[in-house]
Amino acid sequence: MTQDLFSVSGKVVLITGASRGIGKALALGFAKAGAKVICASSTAGGAAQTLAEINALGASAGEVFADLSDHTAVEKMAVNALAMFGKIDVLINNGGTISRYPATDYPFAEFQKVIDVNLNSAFLLSQIIGKQMLANGGGKIINIASMLSYTGGLTVPAYTASKHAIAGLTKALANEWAINHIQVNAIAPGYFATDNTQALRDNAERNQEIKKRIPAGQWGQPEQLLGAALFLASQASDYVNGHILAVDGGWLAR
Repeated sequence: MTQDLFSVSGKVVLITGASRGIGKALALGFAKAGAKVICASSTAGGAAQTLAEINALGASAGEVFADLSDHTAVEKMAVNALAMFGKIDVLINNGGTISRYPATDYPFAEFQKVIDVNLNSAFLLSQIIGKQMLANGGGKIINIASMLSYTGGLTVPAYTASKHAIAGLTKALANEWAINHIQVNAIAPGYFATDNTQALRDNAERNQEIKKRIPAGQWGQPEQLLGAALFLASQASDYVNGHILAVDGGWLAR
């Protein structure tokens, strides 16, 4: 009975940014847990390696793609994803981007792109797929937030703005849809070893500062987010709504 609480077997899960890093780790983890995984990436064939690894497990999977800064492409991808298995039970808005410039030099076009990719695509996918979840009587939406949903960071104003907004969007959608058995929550990863944090890890001084601040004493690995994601995708979280779950090695507690 306890195992059933946390089961995602047979559920259809759409994960954006599934070509690498956190998205790939979640895609493989959900596939191993028995879910049917739709891997989304920014280009056709972009998640081919993830798909191949899932197929090697004998699990069911498919692939869709869209440039997340292109609203029309995102809408088309949502429709294609819904058609693949006839429904989506779990949406994980993970795809994102980051650009680093001092605020005085930040190109506005780049600022707009980060907002489009990190925030606007998450809203569009939640809106389109949320309508289907409403019709089907429920579902789960998991947004990927950030430590920068809580703090300001340095030279990343667009990313910080987008991740604060993701936290707010999570709560706003939960307020509307919890009554309809749709749980909308977010995971806020701490400092994880991914492409987005490569610049920080390559900076010896910043790398040491970050590790010193983390009570666990080390960067997180993408696979360490799977437990939180499985919890928020399963029956075990049916009364969890609008929550931002930090998975940070204790960063916020410091």
